[in-house]
Amino acid sequence: MKVYDTANRLAEEIKTSEEYITYKTAKEVINLKPELKEQIKQFEEMRYEVQIQIMQSGRQDEEKTKKMQELYAELVELEEARKYFEAEMKFNILLTDVNKIIGEAVQDVIK
Repeated sequence: MKVYDTANRLAEEIKTSEEYITYKTAKEVINLKPELKEQIKQFEEMRYEVQIQIMQSGRQDEEKTKKMQELYAELVELEEARKYFEAEMKFNILLTDVNKIIGEAVQDVIK
């Protein structure tokens, strides 16, 4: 049971981390602006499609990638969107680092 207690503490630590709070706040700001929220949603859908295509075929659709990059460039000109993407990136780095630490701890049985 100690592992579950530790996992629950970790979850609480994550929820009180600067990365989480900043990301949550940035999302709340975006949610107050329906048009911007929709643009970000479109960008995220495009990004997902490009990633899936690369994973499935090993190639990327140059046209779709260019459109995605253009939309991103437009979005980051807006302060709220830029802050959202920065907060999202920092939060994802935090989660990736935590997963890496856990993965490395059990690597000997995964091999």
